[in-house]
Formats: sequence, C-alpha cells, structure tokens
Amino acid sequence: MRLIKERQINPIESEVLARISIIRPILTSLLIGIKQDVVDEMGGINNVKLKMLPRAYRPGNGDIGFCFEWAIHDAIRHQDPRVLERLETAARRCRLPGRNFESILFGLEKSGKVQIIDTANHILTADSRILTGERAQPLKLKGYLNMLSAAFNRPETRKALPSSISGLWKADLFFGTTDADRWLGTSLKINPTQLEGARGLRIGIVPAMQGKSDKVYLDDKKNIMVCPIPYDGSFMELFYTSWGIVQQFIAADAQMPREVSLPVPADRQAVKELVARREFPIVDVVDALEPLAQPNLTEQVNQTVDLVTAKEGESILNNAIIAPVASLS
Repeated sequence: MRLIKERQINPIESEVLARISIIRPILTSLLIGIKQDVVDEMGGINNVKLKMLPRAYRPGNGDIGFCFEWAIHDAIRHQDPRVLERLETAARRCRLPGRNFESILFGLEKSGKVQIIDTANHILTADSRILTGERAQPLKLKGYLNMLSAAFNRPETRKALPSSISGLWKADLFFGTTDADRWLGTSLKINPTQLEGARGLRIGIVPAMQGKSDKVYLDDKKNIMVCPIPYDGSFMELFYTSWGIVQQFIAADAQMPREVSLPVPADRQAVKELVARREFPIVDVVDALEPLAQPNLTEQVNQTVDLVTAKEGESILNNAIIAPVASLS
C-alpha cells in the first residue's frame, strides 16, 4: 500500500514568524472573549481595532486555556508537524481511517453566552460520523450538533443524548479526516490534571509535563487516548512565549513594551508587527499576518507500507460561525 505523508523538511527558520503563527489564534480567541455588549459598542466583532484590545479585554481564569484550544485547532488546520504527528499517532490508535486531517472547533466562550462551531457547516456532510469506540454503527455527527450545543447548559438535554455520546458535549473540538468523513471527540486541557473522560470523547490533548514521557498513551481509567504536546524547543514552549508577548502588548496599551518586559529580540520584533497594525481591526490583522508563516516547512513523501487492519450565525470570524446558544438549541 502506498501512502503520501507530510514530513517536516526544514527547521523553524525564523523565531519571529514562528511566534506570529501562534499569536494569530491567541488574538482571535481574546477577541471572541470580549463581552458582547462591549463588542456592540465598537461596531461589531469585525470592527474592534487592535488598539482597543487592552481596554476591552478583561483577564479571566480560563483565558489561556481558551487560547490553547484555538492554537491547537489552528495548528491542525495548518498541518503543523509539531502537533499533527502526535495526533496522527493518537488517531491511528483510535482506528480513525483517512489521511486528510482537519479540525472543527467546538467550544464555549468563557461566559457561556457564545457558541463557536468553527468550520462545521463547511466540512461536515450528511454522512459524517463520530467514532466512539463502541461496537455499534457510528452516529451521524451533524444531526446531533444542536443537541450537543444545548447540552452544555441544559442537563435535561444531556439526558436525551444517546448513551454512546452522552459526554460528547464536553468536547472542545472534533479531530477527523475529510476523506473518510469520520471524527473523534477531543478534549483539550492546558492543565493535564483537569483532563476528564466522558462517553464519546476519544482523545485528550494536554501539554507534556516536564520530566515525564511525552508519548501518546491510553489512560485506562479515563478511557481516553492522551496526546501530550511536547514542550522544550517545541510547540508548547512557543505557545507560552507567544502568550507572554500578547500579554505584554496588552499591558503596554497596544504600544511597544519596555525592553525589560520583552528582552528577547525575536519577541520584540514579533510585537512590532502588532504595534504597526494597532489602528486596524483585529480580524484584519489576523488575516494580514497569515502570509508571514514560514513556507516550505513540509513536503510530501511517498511511502510503501504493509496494510494492517486496526481495530447559521451572527457573524463570521476567521471561518468561525458564531451564534447565540439559544439559536442553536
């Protein structure tokens, strides 16, 4: 059997561009976290200027976790090998068929008032099925999205869900393949100790814990495939660095932070890209920074292997569908 695989052929050549690649989803998630009445005062989500972020954003306990979700989601969609190679291993162990990996973000804004179903209407088909690991015909995912959305705030709706997906409302994203049209409920936790198992969840994405193995493994007690994302010199180190850059930018009122706040040259150069665009809407800044991603990071490789049988919203933001929960129930 011949496979076409993506492999990383170049190291991250630019520390600055690597930071920008993570800063983009962080900015997106912070924008979505702004209270709706504040966004309305600024003319809607597409008109909130970058310079207004320090005044509109109010820090919360779940901010970094929400940004982590968006960063992982963005990394999957952009085929970042630092993330995708781990998830591919987890997918194979969960018997996910197909090769064209994709992510559908399915999470709740920290206030619980905004539902985000990223790319779902564009990717899911009438035959998209959720793999639960149970010996039964997989359920069609699209038909249950509304119930899963409502179940977050409505215990009575949870009781009405089929038993095989009774905990799927806890998913943060759906990781799957568009060629096979099969999906896995996925939970993301910035704090690995908070990872929980639930009926319908198959993969748990967490930062690798320093001093411990970062290999993908099955947590038998939680019945979930744990996928640690590497830290030192890899994705998680870059994520925390980029998070710090954005926080210093906000603390400096969207101006250039003092050198003592960002002493690393690559950090300062990355934040200069934000300062130069402070007068533009955040959604436009996020789009404008995308072409700065390092090209030619991966290449397609033909490989021969043995075949082994193994078990509508209010606005659009960066392909994200945003609508009140009530309209999705």
